[in-house]
Amino acid sequence: MQKEIFVSEEPKTVATFSITYQRYLDEAGEFEKECPDHLKDPEKMRKIYQMMVKTRVFDRKAIMLQRTGKLGTYPATLGQEAICVGIGASMHEDDILCPYYREYGAQFWRGVTMEEILLYWGGNEVGSNFQKCKQDFPICVPIASQTLHAVGAAFALQYKNEKRAVVTTIGDGGTSRGDFYEALNCAGVWKLPVVFVINSNQWAISTPRDKQCAAETLAQKGVACGVPGVQVDGNDTFAVRDAVETALEKARNGQGPTVIEAMTYRMCDHTTADDASRYREDSELKANEKYDPITRMKKYLIREGHWDEEREKQMIAQCGEEVAQAVQNYFDTPTPPAEDMLKYLFETLPKAYEEQYQALQQGVK
Repeated sequence: MQKEIFVSEEPKTVATFSITYQRYLDEAGEFEKECPDHLKDPEKMRKIYQMMVKTRVFDRKAIMLQRTGKLGTYPATLGQEAICVGIGASMHEDDILCPYYREYGAQFWRGVTMEEILLYWGGNEVGSNFQKCKQDFPICVPIASQTLHAVGAAFALQYKNEKRAVVTTIGDGGTSRGDFYEALNCAGVWKLPVVFVINSNQWAISTPRDKQCAAETLAQKGVACGVPGVQVDGNDTFAVRDAVETALEKARNGQGPTVIEAMTYRMCDHTTADDASRYREDSELKANEKYDPITRMKKYLIREGHWDEEREKQMIAQCGEEVAQAVQNYFDTPTPPAEDMLKYLFETLPKAYEEQYQALQQGVK
């Protein structure tokens, strides 16, 4: 039997959507609109600022280590510290973080040590065995696959009826991957307790934002999957925290996932294997320096009387000492045997690998 098709004489709108933009703190460190009181706790804001600075000091040292052959390829987070620290400050201890490779601030906040991050980028998998926050996933380099991990973890929380949530992060370029869309679709259909935070730093390695996606916002990518999206100023920790805390609370209460697009700018190379000066104009970088999240937060804290230059000096010195100690701990960590790369890969080693395993044990190159 032929299916009857009903045709409307007049076209009608069958769906609409909107994406809101949220910002509280402007470039001068002043509130441009009323900010919720719970976000303005002085002690919490000082801690957030200190963690942002510590992350930047760590970044600089890690790049120096790579340049001198003491660390592998390293992706910095310069100019994007408000996003990662804002995420960490918004999560509950028993929530789960599924990061990509620019979330050191969130990881440090949650208890991952600096030497663990150095070990990872130094090629030692021991760095992924966090001594704290054991439920958090390790750094994920394959683009967008961490979003699928997050959906799996969120499904497990939902299945076990646990009032917890998952946060996963991704760059703007990663949102063009099929993995991201598949993760969004599952999260939307199953109403999973997961929050997708897009670090929209305007560059997917050498591909600018306007060359990788024609959508007006990246937050709207969730709409097609039934996942609401919002856009925030990613250099404003107040806006980041407000959006992430709201989304996490909604997720924990069974109200489903959220996409948060955090607008920022990558003030560094994509990784130490990249040279952004080959494809990005210096004038563009200069124009974005005024949005620096650390400078903005410092202005706010000083204006409110919560900070001063003497504390700044002491903090910088302390951060330097902590980073130096972490580097020494990294150097002092024994290198695991080469055969470990096969020893823990399979429950029972396949015959095809036996010869290689024995050669590694004997130190044969």
